Amino acid sequence: MNNRISGALRSPITFSVLAGVLIGALFLVGTGADPLAAYEAVLTGSLGADGIGSTLTTLTSVLGMALALAIPLRAGLINLGGDGQMVLGGITAAVTGLYSPLPAPLTVVLALLAGMAAGAAYATLAALCENHFGVPLLVSSLLLSYPAVSLASYLARYPLKEPGSSLPQTRALPAGVALPSFGDSTVTLGLVLVVLAAAAYWFTDRRTAFGYEIRMTGLNARFSAYAGVERRGLTLKLMSVSGAIAGLVGAIGVLSFPYRFVDGSLTAPGYTWTGLTAALLATAAPLGTVIASFFFAVLAVGGLAMERTTEVPRELTQVLQAIVIVFLAARLTFPRLPRRKAEVKAKEAV
Repeated sequence: MNNRISGALRSPITFSVLAGVLIGALFLVGTGADPLAAYEAVLTGSLGADGIGSTLTTLTSVLGMALALAIPLRAGLINLGGDGQMVLGGITAAVTGLYSPLPAPLTVVLALLAGMAAGAAYATLAALCENHFGVPLLVSSLLLSYPAVSLASYLARYPLKEPGSSLPQTRALPAGVALPSFGDSTVTLGLVLVVLAAAAYWFTDRRTAFGYEIRMTGLNARFSAYAGVERRGLTLKLMSVSGAIAGLVGAIGVLSFPYRFVDGSLTAPGYTWTGLTAALLATAAPLGTVIASFFFAVLAVGGLAMERTTEVPRELTQVLQAIVIVFLAARLTFPRLPRRKAEVKAKEAV
């Protein structure tokens, strides 16, 4: 147990987070601000009674996209098309909600499944481009994202646009076609769905042969291929699951307030890139991805509270994220403290 704790404290992740906090404090001191007051505002603004709802709402999208990108990343595959898959899932859920003849509860379920199917199909297209045309997955997934976002924008601005509205948004979903919320907060059942997806990812990663194949492919692709893991099939499977989760995030966004698809509302907050940052910070490990996503959700919501109460710009939280990634990329760790001579002699005597 002690070895695990000391290993966690010396890990690059711990070092990166603490280094980001320390350098952020130096930035605050340089601008004449009080770092303790600023960090207190971040914590109280994101975890206090008035901010925890916003943090959990943000966590729903950040964690969802982090899982979507961590799953292929665990096998060394980089999916940069999260925006396109998420937006396609959102607009598909909106169309399903608007035109489904089923009762409202069934329409919600159908909209979620339709959004997941759209995201999965589009992510699979990127995998097929790599498998059959030799286009690297990183390039194909990124480039395919742009036409998906443009298509959703066109639908929201023209065929599905709310009549009389000056905003680029679809008509509101029918009454009852919405995810149940917890009390009067903006937190919906979508958070539960994303947490269940995280639990399924952890179980698959730690308790199944398929999860072992994924980890081995990420550690050494040539060895896993020699052991019989078929790379093309694995790419298709992981990208379809990745796209399905991204599409689920888009569907959750549409089935939550304001219960319609608004052009840019899913991409403007940068959930895809924050999720990718969280997945990288956690090296795509399931539990680490959840913790890192919560960390970045706290920064996102707490940064706004910090700006309101201390007049420190919220962009500082983005600087913290950048510093964390820089230190993580350098793979720096806390140095090991030299052992006392008595301990060394005792071990030599044994």
